[in-house]
Amino acid sequence: MAEAANKSIQKSGRRLGESCIVSWLVVCAAVSVITTAAIIGLLFKESLVFFENVSPAEFFFGTTWVPILQPSSFGVLPLLWGTLQVTIGAAAVAIPLGLACAIYLSEYASPKMRSYIKPVLELLAGIPTVVYGYFALTFVTPLLRSIFPEVQVFNALSAAIVVGIMILPMIATLSDNALRAVPDSLRQGAYALGATSYEVTTKVVVPAGLSGVMASFLLAISRAIGETMAVAIAAGQTPNLTLSMFESIQTMTAYIVQISLGDTPAGGIAYQTLFAVGALLFVITLLINIFSQLVLNKYREVYD
Repeated sequence: MAEAANKSIQKSGRRLGESCIVSWLVVCAAVSVITTAAIIGLLFKESLVFFENVSPAEFFFGTTWVPILQPSSFGVLPLLWGTLQVTIGAAAVAIPLGLACAIYLSEYASPKMRSYIKPVLELLAGIPTVVYGYFALTFVTPLLRSIFPEVQVFNALSAAIVVGIMILPMIATLSDNALRAVPDSLRQGAYALGATSYEVTTKVVVPAGLSGVMASFLLAISRAIGETMAVAIAAGQTPNLTLSMFESIQTMTAYIVQISLGDTPAGGIAYQTLFAVGALLFVITLLINIFSQLVLNKYREVYD
């Protein structure tokens, strides 16, 4: 009887502990949801105040962004184009290098070499973004100016290069995980049919892990869009609608930093642009994340 009572007490204690853990997890999830909802609500509430004074047509299609000085203009296209320039340039740098690194780590690297390369990638991911910004300003830009004298001190190209270096570890790590998740039986089957290592990699492994690889690309692009300090330091703060990567530009995140750290009085129309630009940035990032999830679901391979 005593032994049965002890077992009953142990079961009750275990159930109580599990209930406490579940309750704590529910509280954490609720806090996350409430915080996210509050941020979204604040963004769009303040954005509506902005659009009461500025027409959406001027905001989305205007080509001049001068919100502080007079006469003011609120065309967000220069900021949007600057963000796209840096993001596309960063993707052009990071995607080929990151995918090549992932393929090497997954298919060709020895365990010893992998143990050397993985910590280096993790180190790159852990460097503060402000360090990348000064690296662009003191090393990348002088190097570019030695090759192309017309490059300005602050320019989109150096910002794109350092942001590409920043997101490279994300692409390499996530793509490596996706490729290593491909069952080894697929590789062995391809080798048994006479395929070479290159053919196995390009025609079996990469297509089989394509969903994870594509998801890593899109998540890294979202990261590049939201980058702030490195871009603000390297690219400057000049809203400029230009095709040249050699000129100074301003991204949406850099503008948010400029307004947040400036002397713009709260409540004014210039201050309200902070929320309008933030809401636009949020929508763009959300759409990219939704698209990445759709790609992941469409091309996901399920193996037994």
